[in-house]
Amino acid sequence: MTNHRGILNTHLTAGMKRYAAEHDWLTVFQLPSYAPDLNPVEGLWSLLRRGPMANKAFTDADHLPRTLRRGLRHIQLQTALIEGCLAGTGLPLDPPTPP
Repeated sequence: MTNHRGILNTHLTAGMKRYAAEHDWLTVFQLPSYAPDLNPVEGLWSLLRRGPMANKAFTDADHLPRTLRRGLRHIQLQTALIEGCLAGTGLPLDPPTPP
């Protein structure tokens, strides 16, 4: 369920706010409930779809997970690809300065 601003209500509960306040290492960003353009994982899926999974006919039940693991391993070793997916969101990568 979302509120009028499109933010998932469970992230606004008193318990969640209290949990975040009690853990100074945790930074919470309120995002819309559905915003694929703000999700760096969407960029990773795009890389996989255009790369090792493009035009692939999987031959058996193990072929798909092997291909995914190989593609994800390639992305993991190419830090510029990960940084590009993060930068593509336009979100700041540094935590906000406390008031």
